[in-house]
Amino acid sequence: MLRSVFLAASRSSALERLAERAPVSRSVVRRFVAGSSTADALKVTRQLIDDGLTVSLDHLGEDTVTGEQAVAVRDAYVTLLRLLRDGGLAPAAEVSVKLSALGQKIDERLAYEHARAICAAAADAGTTVTLDAEDHTTTDATLETLAKLRADFPSTGAVLQAYLRRTEADCRELATAGSRVRLCKGAYAEPESVAFQSALDVDKAYVRCLNILMSGDGYPMVATHDPRLIAIAEDRARWFDRAADEYEFQMLFGCRPEEQARLAAGGQVVRVYVPYGDQWYGYLMRRLAERPANVAFFARNLVSRG
Repeated sequence: MLRSVFLAASRSSALERLAERAPVSRSVVRRFVAGSSTADALKVTRQLIDDGLTVSLDHLGEDTVTGEQAVAVRDAYVTLLRLLRDGGLAPAAEVSVKLSALGQKIDERLAYEHARAICAAAADAGTTVTLDAEDHTTTDATLETLAKLRADFPSTGAVLQAYLRRTEADCRELATAGSRVRLCKGAYAEPESVAFQSALDVDKAYVRCLNILMSGDGYPMVATHDPRLIAIAEDRARWFDRAADEYEFQMLFGCRPEEQARLAAGGQVVRVYVPYGDQWYGYLMRRLAERPANVAFFARNLVSRG
């Protein structure tokens, strides 16, 4: 129930305006978002790298509705990548890109061109790009764009969502040598016809997909905060004789930082997904939907500020 409420809230412009004005918002957003500027993102990135973690940076901007906005997002990423290179951060920091932010819903060809420019900037910086997954209606187009980008930028990463019924087949297709695949549960409201609905079914699907990726020739990126799934991933890595540098864990900025530190201290590669920018509202609502335990943090701040 809470998941549906937050997903609905993520699409409400009225609630977004209310949240932007609420005094509590600043402290809550700071927990999950690096800040509004590129300088904020770089500062958090350096702190995380100094702590032994790696980073994937996401410039929040999926509400793109004009070509000009898409160009601005592209340019923001290109600038970010140049600064990561100049600051010596690129070896441990990649970027995550939503094609919707690059205008996928306006013109798929232009979105591809923008993504290609970002991939070129990443290659020049000595790092790479991962294409984020969005709702199921975009999956085919995103994977088609991924295939085209990989022709020249083979390290471009894919993101697959375990709750989609199609994902096991997608895992089999993408579990190839050199293929970087981030596996997450999924955070969009999807119909039963295309996605598993119960938490148990999603967890089972996640493990099935994880088995495919761990047994394949690619590079699995295990994106979860679930202690059970983390333990299963560690077990599968041992079962399939994967060295510590042959897969990685990924977690969201602000979620389970102690677990991030524990895994890194144990020799695991841990990448923190760090969003930044002004368009934080939709992102935050989906994070609350994905992990309702985060609501407790929000509630504590409301009480303390009330």
